[in-house]
Amino acid sequence: MSLFDEFDESFRRLSLRQQVDLLLPAWQSWYPSLFDAAVDLGLIRARVCTPSSLVIANRHAQLQAEALQAFKEQWCAEEEEAEPALTLRLNDRAYRLGAPRKRKAARR
Repeated sequence: MSLFDEFDESFRRLSLRQQVDLLLPAWQSWYPSLFDAAVDLGLIRARVCTPSSLVIANRHAQLQAEALQAFKEQWCAEEEEAEPALTLRLNDRAYRLGAPRKRKAARR
């Protein structure tokens, strides 16, 4: 790891305000908000997205998937294989274990 990499890592650990203060000490006289200064300095940027990704359920699903992927990468976790479904028969009735239940179509 080079000296630049160590500096870069320690710089990323600073809060956004600390980063802006370090790069542009008098930012408050130039910018109305911390975020405007951070955008101009290239510390943060907007992410372009599709309108469907603005639906809150989709956003949560995507964030959860990203968090799960980051967890797997950090801890070298592997997917557990799903156990096969098991069908038990008792008194002429079938019970499925380990698989999602199929829903019957609603009557009209």
